[in-house]
Amino acid sequence: MMTQVETTVQYSNGYEQDEYMTQEDEWDRDLLLDPAWEKQQRKTFTAWCNSHLRKAGTQIENIEEDFRNGLKLMLLLEVISGERLPKPDRGKMRFHKIANVNKALDYITSKGVKLVSIGAEEIVDGNVKMTLGMIWTIILRFAIQDISVEETSAKEGLLLWCQRKTAPYRNVNVQNFHVSWKDGLAFCALIHRHRPDLIDYSKLNKDDPLGNLNLALEIAEKHLDIPKMLDAEDIVNTPKPDERAIMTYVSCFYHAFAGAEQAETAANRICKVLGVNQENEKLMEEYEKLASELLEWIRRTTPWLENRTPENTMAAMRRKLEDFRDYRRMHKPPKVQEKCQLEINFNTLQTKLRISNRPAFMPSEGKMVSDITSAWQGLEQAEKGYEEWLLTEIRRLERLDHLAEKFRQKATSHEGWAQGKEQILSQKDYESASLTEVRALLRKHEAFESDLAAHQDRVEQIAAIAQELNELDYHAAAAINERCQKICDQWDQLGTLTQKRREALEGAPFNNWMEGAMEDLQDMFIVHTVEEIQSLISAHDQFKATLPEADSERQAILGINNEVQKIAQSYGIGASLKNPYSNITAAEINVKWDKVKRLVPQRDGSLQEELARQHSNERLRRQFAAQANLIGPWIQTRMEEISHSSIEMSGTLEDQMTQLKQFEQVIINYKPNIDKLEGDHQLIQESLIFDNKHTNYTMEHIRVGWELLLTTIARTINEIETQILTRDAKGISQQQMNEFRSSFNHFDRKKKGGMETDDFRACLISMGYALGEAEFARIMSLVDANGTGVVSFQSFIDFMTRETGDTDTAEQVVASFRILAADKPYILVEELRRELPPEQAEYCIMRMPPYTGPGKVPGALDYTAFSTALYGESDL
Repeated sequence: MMTQVETTVQYSNGYEQDEYMTQEDEWDRDLLLDPAWEKQQRKTFTAWCNSHLRKAGTQIENIEEDFRNGLKLMLLLEVISGERLPKPDRGKMRFHKIANVNKALDYITSKGVKLVSIGAEEIVDGNVKMTLGMIWTIILRFAIQDISVEETSAKEGLLLWCQRKTAPYRNVNVQNFHVSWKDGLAFCALIHRHRPDLIDYSKLNKDDPLGNLNLALEIAEKHLDIPKMLDAEDIVNTPKPDERAIMTYVSCFYHAFAGAEQAETAANRICKVLGVNQENEKLMEEYEKLASELLEWIRRTTPWLENRTPENTMAAMRRKLEDFRDYRRMHKPPKVQEKCQLEINFNTLQTKLRISNRPAFMPSEGKMVSDITSAWQGLEQAEKGYEEWLLTEIRRLERLDHLAEKFRQKATSHEGWAQGKEQILSQKDYESASLTEVRALLRKHEAFESDLAAHQDRVEQIAAIAQELNELDYHAAAAINERCQKICDQWDQLGTLTQKRREALEGAPFNNWMEGAMEDLQDMFIVHTVEEIQSLISAHDQFKATLPEADSERQAILGINNEVQKIAQSYGIGASLKNPYSNITAAEINVKWDKVKRLVPQRDGSLQEELARQHSNERLRRQFAAQANLIGPWIQTRMEEISHSSIEMSGTLEDQMTQLKQFEQVIINYKPNIDKLEGDHQLIQESLIFDNKHTNYTMEHIRVGWELLLTTIARTINEIETQILTRDAKGISQQQMNEFRSSFNHFDRKKKGGMETDDFRACLISMGYALGEAEFARIMSLVDANGTGVVSFQSFIDFMTRETGDTDTAEQVVASFRILAADKPYILVEELRRELPPEQAEYCIMRMPPYTGPGKVPGALDYTAFSTALYGESDL
């Protein structure tokens, strides 16, 4: 059924249809007596009328006679319009006929056609000119008027259609509707263009117009259901064929092929819609896959970061630290990019869905962007403090290892000193000794008592170290405690056995000094700064300053011993003379003194080695700090530049994109600086450096800032990309985009890239929106679906352009499928495969539900439900 127009037709050339008809009539009157034109019109118009009347089971033989009673005229109008006309008068009187013709003319007039010089009486009287004029008016209105190519008038539109279809063909140059068709090639070209299987155009001869015309007329009648409306001989033998006859016949070709073109257009629309859907579905599948993989990685990684179970050895904890370093430098950065890309893909997909009039994408449960953000926050919460815990544990283990070794050294030294002491103290040699011998034993005992008192501090140090190891939860604390307890029990026993001893003999204090010096010179130390090691070096220098005085005391003791030996020799006393008042010999004093002298340079060496290590550590601190103090502010400056550019962007979106891409390249080029800082940080950790007074930036600060910078530039670029998508899809001008940006910036009062709820309300009011609470709540549900309380610029643009733009709709897709289905409410598999490319056909077949409505047949598919589901208007 033709599209109906209820108003007077206004052509693009400025003439209304009555003016066009007037021109036609004047042209026709000038040639009224041309019998060739009248013959052509009679034949053509009669055939045209019969092509429609046969649908009602009738026809006409004589055009001026068979329309005189108005009955077939009314029937013709009903067939071609698909509408019912008023009931005709059935009488055979003249006034009955006039009444019926008037009903027909009134109907024509109701369709916006102003009839010129055509009255019912002339039709009833069989006026050939008026009858042909009336039929031409009907043809013009119902067969040609709706033909419009590039907003041209009906005649111009039909001519342009012919020109475009025949343009590629040799010897065809359609410039009008008369002489351009005389050789028949234009008709043959039209047929070949649409049905190349019917004509072999390459074999046609321009010099055989009669053959060409007859071929076209016969093929059109046989294969295209277009009756022979023209006579080939009349066309060839007429200098200028009748324009109306040619136009009428050509319009039949247009309508014959319009169905095919309509189907092609419908198929193209469906393919375009399905292409968009397939692309969007691919993006959805990619999102689901990436989201699943990222969430699974987070699920596996989070417990590892939450595990704070310490290891018993430094090596094991260092391996944990190395694993964490690999995680931060190798494993996490790609996941940061994946998370950012996932958010970008999601935003881009939602924008594409919005601008193509599709429902928003809802990921499967647990895979929303908010779910991923929440899981990521859990990951970072677990990560937070993990490195600090590792370093604290390493520092604790370093301290434990140091204390355990110190305990072993001091315990071994004390146990060596105490060996055999209980046995000596338990002897009862005094029971059979003379008074002189008892006095000698007493002097020996007093010397031992002095030695015992000198070891009191050492035993207390051993117990204190054991206590600290317990407090620091040393893994071998039980063995330490057992050994410490034995030392303390032994010490208590020695104390009990010596409680009656008195003053020590001369020489015992120097021996104690040497034993203490040897222990101190071998004592372990642990420091973390240059100042601490310099303090130990200073103390060692002070000790070395006392050595000359100690050597003088040693010489004095040895001198006394030599005097005793001389006296003994003078009085003939034996060479094995023993000092009854002391167990310390001159040889023992010399041995211990030699050991002290050997230990002093060894201590010098270890202290200087540690000083060099601390100077190296200090260089590492300064090296890291110098870079960190540059990188930290650089990152902050780049963040401010991006923020400023996104708020104050000027020029076109493409200009803004170029600027952001330049920012991005600058950031990418800066990456080696971050890598170098990571290397410096690794050296610092391997050197067990735990603090740095030269900078407030830690490696974790730099990492977090760098990750934020990368994600910020990527998100900002994506915002511009989605704005370009929206602009192009919605037809927004750059001026409008700038106005949107200006309004947004004005009400983004905190300059954080988002309007808060009250600011957004003020923005809408400033733009003339009358907002009630319900309406504002509705708008907020559109622009802030997740209820964050902030309206982003992209959401703002989407809202401002939501009702604009020419996008396809479910109704258009349904209408396109209806064309392919030949007006059936369902479509068959073979029709889909015939009309659509294989991929799109199979896509539809896999997703279309069975048709269950009236007139269903086996295998029928419901294209209406399928089409509405594409736009979220039904549930499939």
